[in-house]
Amino acid sequence: MGNTISLFRLALADFIETLRGYQVLKDRLQRSPGLPVDGPTRSFWMFPPSPIAKHCSEIPDYADFVVIGSGITGTSVARRLLEGCRAAGWNGARILMLEARDACSGATGRNGGHISPPLYHDWATLQKQYGDVVAQKVIKFRLAHLQELRRVAEEEGILDKSQWRSVDLVDVYYDRRSFDRAKAKLSKYQQDLPFEASHHRVYEAAEALETFHLAEDVAGCIVSGAGAIHPYRFVTGILSNLLARHPDNFFLCTNTPCVSISGPSSSTRYYTVTTPQGKTHTPHVIHATNGWCAHLLESMRAKIVPVRGNMSAQRPGRSLPPTTISHSYVFYPPSGGFDYLTQLPNGGRELMFGTAFMESAGYDEVGNTDDRSKNWGAEAQPTDDDDDENSRGTEWNQGRTKAMWSGILGVSVDLMPWVGRLPKSVSGRPEPPVLSSPRITVARARENEMFFGAAPGEWIAAGYTGEGMVHAWLSGKALAGMILGTEREDRLLEWFPDALRVTPARWRRAKLEALAAHASAE
Repeated sequence: MGNTISLFRLALADFIETLRGYQVLKDRLQRSPGLPVDGPTRSFWMFPPSPIAKHCSEIPDYADFVVIGSGITGTSVARRLLEGCRAAGWNGARILMLEARDACSGATGRNGGHISPPLYHDWATLQKQYGDVVAQKVIKFRLAHLQELRRVAEEEGILDKSQWRSVDLVDVYYDRRSFDRAKAKLSKYQQDLPFEASHHRVYEAAEALETFHLAEDVAGCIVSGAGAIHPYRFVTGILSNLLARHPDNFFLCTNTPCVSISGPSSSTRYYTVTTPQGKTHTPHVIHATNGWCAHLLESMRAKIVPVRGNMSAQRPGRSLPPTTISHSYVFYPPSGGFDYLTQLPNGGRELMFGTAFMESAGYDEVGNTDDRSKNWGAEAQPTDDDDDENSRGTEWNQGRTKAMWSGILGVSVDLMPWVGRLPKSVSGRPEPPVLSSPRITVARARENEMFFGAAPGEWIAAGYTGEGMVHAWLSGKALAGMILGTEREDRLLEWFPDALRVTPARWRRAKLEALAAHASAE
């Protein structure tokens, strides 16, 4: 894989030479990422907090499905499971969602709000690595998130609240050589996938400067279609609706971490899921914790690597062009890495600005799951003189930078998400017997009851490598289809890339050394 697999990798490539001495990191990556810490930095997205931010249902003694994590992945899984159970006529299903902190307080509530699929950047590498058919499916899978998130927001009645919007994605290059390489990648993408590439356009330096009011040293831009969203409101809006629609079926327990999972024993044929608030038993455990997944899945250590990233909310200047609100930007400086920016459509119309971790801190961010701090410079003093919907009753920083926070990404060492059933060799736990599967009553069956869904087991959707908004929702939806046993009805073969599935062979191949070698060849 000599080219880019994701936008995140462009920053990683600059850091990779030091990763050749990755022995410095090896001990850290083999340690548990632990549980999410108390008192994390304050994400601008999460204010004001949702009414269900601290919702805590009573933990049932038994749940048919336990979802660990309340971000975009866990929410997608829970929503599809509830829909599937209801469609099958099973009105008694119990789905328990466990969250270590407040609802949606992990990566989803801390990201940049971009729905910007990496397309031409990755096409040639995907094609070389997986072949035309799989590569095209990956591209279409990413693109599908743009309209899928809008469709879900409309169905849930939260389109305005979630701030979903279509924007032009402007990739801004400040180095001529990098711009020329990007144009070459785009040319191949346009040649091979003309329909998907039809919205891409190249702006040379003079036109880019005039059109987008950029710095004078811009080398050029590549513009394509993308989207943006308020990720916290999207997820918490759906969770609120699920609690209202399914009061007897859906149980959300925030500030209730899963501290351990044990397999079936002489006293129970189910998994035992333990929390500080009590235990529950279940035939299905779904891991939707991304950068923290290796806490409960030791074999995923050094397969999905937690990395701390940084975000900020910036007050817009008075001279900012009005067209900024209809664009999202990714800036590629000559020094390497990238920065990204989008503007909120209402309230204080803040600029949501993030930067690549490699530019400032390097080793300290890899394997770091402490989002109580961040790696940027000294903070300004707080003030409460703002008067917009996100600021009332909340102190924010003075000056241009209104808020800064950190969040934990889950970087897959083979740069593809991990989705599917976890083999016993990976989970490290025996699976409950098939007889422990949920049963539903079917009137026309020869017997009144039949097993429902896939055989019991542990499942995962994680490792989005900084591209969660164009992988997570449909990964969760696909995973739920696998659990429900509706892969054929859901037509997963048509739209879900098999390259994302968890297999023992893929697990053996995925090594940090391979990532270093591939990125060094960039």
